[in-house]
Amino acid sequence: MTPRKYSYTVVFDRNETGGYTVTAPALPGLVTEGRTMEEAKAMAQEAIACYLEGLEKDGEPIPIEREVHHDTVTVALGAA
Repeated sequence: MTPRKYSYTVVFDRNETGGYTVTAPALPGLVTEGRTMEEAKAMAQEAIACYLEGLEKDGEPIPIEREVHHDTVTVALGAA
């Protein structure tokens, strides 16, 4: 069987321990973490694989990520 490949946007947030909490917006409820960025990426790959395998096992469709545009918005508070 030819492996199927899926790509998802993941978000790495610094957490209170100095490591990273990782979420994937297209995969509701998926959360993992790692002490370093490298570990967090590896944990994200493992968590996503488990998530998708669980969906397949339950007969659920695999989410296909929509095109996402990222940008930064700056706001100023208290400006007169």
